[in-house]
Amino acid sequence: MNPTIKKMVLDVLKPHEPPIYELASKLASLRGIDHVSISLAEIDQSTESIKISIDGSDINTDSVKHSLEELGAVIHSVDEVAVAKRTK
Repeated sequence: MNPTIKKMVLDVLKPHEPPIYELASKLASLRGIDHVSISLAEIDQSTESIKISIDGSDINTDSVKHSLEELGAVIHSVDEVAVAKRTK
């Protein structure tokens, strides 16, 4: 049985646009994601540092990374992860 990612906390750098609610909505629309929470950590002239907490039944890290990159954001670090065995 392959394990599945249930939770991720990411440190992300993004441009001011899009706003964090649009970013959260885009991530929440991905398959396997049930809940997204974003908090603003720091702001400067052209970027924002944010913390993204993602909860779900089967989080696909490639989909998350691709969605963030489409919006001009870059993952600085994965600060937390929770993994569980798949159940049938």
